[in-house]
Amino acid sequence: MSDFKITNELDDNEDLFIDITLEDDEVIECQVIAIYEANGRDYIAVLPLEGEEYEEGEVYLYRYFEDEDGDPNLDNIETEEEYEIASEAFDELMDDEEYDEIVTQ
Repeated sequence: MSDFKITNELDDNEDLFIDITLEDDEVIECQVIAIYEANGRDYIAVLPLEGEEYEEGEVYLYRYFEDEDGDPNLDNIETEEEYEIASEAFDELMDDEEYDEIVTQ
């Protein structure tokens, strides 16, 4: 499981950013693109703000949930089947919105 830290609160007029610590202890700042539901679970799509992943427009997908205190949490998607479900739902969401506008902001 990747560790993460929200670096600002969600506001209708502001973007949401999180820091994600990868397994190799590398910390990357990401912009939250979407929090969405697929097949009864919530997921979050984040875009790294620097590095090769940013240049390629690579989006990371994680499970999203809130704990008993209402604090947001992320968890890795463990199976290829679940990843496909989350990925297809994200693609559909982006087809409905202007993905290029989100990535180029």
